[in-house]
Amino acid sequence: MKKILISILSILPILSLAHAQDVPQYFPQKAIDFDVRGGVGNTFEKLKAGKDVTIAYLGGSITAMNGWRNKTTDWLRREFPNANVKEIHAAIGGTGSDLGAFRVGRDALDHNPDLLFVEFAVNDGGAAPENIWKQMEGIVRQTWKRNPRTDIVFVYTIHNSMCDTVRKGEFPRSAGAMEMLADFYQIPSVNFQTRVVKMIDEGTLVFKGDAPTPETIVFSGDDCHPKDAGHQLYFLDIERAFNAMRDIEPTDHAPKLEKIFIEGNLENAKSVPITREMLHGNWKIVQEGEPFFGFSNRLGTVWIANEPGSAVEFKFRGSVVKMYDILGPNFGQVYVTLDGVKKGPFPRFDSYCSWSRLATLTCGNNLDPNEIHTIRVEIDAQQPSRSSVPESAEKPEKYDGTNYVTGLLLLVGEIVDTP
Repeated sequence: MKKILISILSILPILSLAHAQDVPQYFPQKAIDFDVRGGVGNTFEKLKAGKDVTIAYLGGSITAMNGWRNKTTDWLRREFPNANVKEIHAAIGGTGSDLGAFRVGRDALDHNPDLLFVEFAVNDGGAAPENIWKQMEGIVRQTWKRNPRTDIVFVYTIHNSMCDTVRKGEFPRSAGAMEMLADFYQIPSVNFQTRVVKMIDEGTLVFKGDAPTPETIVFSGDDCHPKDAGHQLYFLDIERAFNAMRDIEPTDHAPKLEKIFIEGNLENAKSVPITREMLHGNWKIVQEGEPFFGFSNRLGTVWIANEPGSAVEFKFRGSVVKMYDILGPNFGQVYVTLDGVKKGPFPRFDSYCSWSRLATLTCGNNLDPNEIHTIRVEIDAQQPSRSSVPESAEKPEKYDGTNYVTGLLLLVGEIVDTP
């Protein structure tokens, strides 16, 4: 009996180690130019056959710019003139994979893409690897659950602050985390970072500022957004990687979904329209030609209210709930009540609000997924401080108001009814 007990105790460390290995741990990744992995054979098969091919680009402002995105689409159209190549612009400036996991369905997958580019390396720069994995894995798994023949490519853009890490031969942490996930799912990746840093060190490129010679490329006007010459470098990396993938066979990605990389990933994240039944107060639908109608391409039906006490209220069963809304100059602040507990106020205004832009407001996170939760988001009578925007003192009328604009709920869960 004593020998059996000793034997059992001797294997406990091994069992503990095996369990620990189930939780991914980040470690620095060696920077490479690209990795073809499983390739994009489904896309190339359709391109070569002259069929309709839809390419979606999910990312931030670098992808939203006219640059590597449309250069890539135009190149594929030239290379395969018999194919009908359609581009889906699914990039939103200032957003990362945390929003991307909730909006990939509506903004990209609803268009049934054959190929999905995912670009969040810069905007995810401050995120923890664990969060990046959950968000990016959510994007991957949603894509292949919708259509296992859709190819995916991760692309890694660069911020000036990343150059020293790349110079050491390593991926910056955000790209490194994505690369570990790409290895797990055998997703091709294209790294735009190494070429830029190499050219800086050779003296043929400056990241920003004045060019010392007419031949020197000025990559960016700031710390991350490439000029056209910079986007051309990004495109050249795409061209090189795609030429290396031309002859990789098509594949069904469904078997890759048999295992997950990390528990708690956002494969069930989604966006849900706000309905009239959820609204209380003076809400109205923003019509074409009115302010904020331009956000309907992301929010669907755009709802606006400005009367204090007006609210969105609903019930859902799930673990995460957010409002997909707007920040702006004459916007107010809201209180959030979750299961009877009121918090806030939360300003829908910040130091960048000389203009309006999309945002999210987290109402509940890590909730009991089996419980029914009640959410109420209500406009406050008080306005937030405008002092962070100097212009507000010069144009007070522009910054006066308690507007609140929204259109979608971002959920991990299901709406169960409305009050």
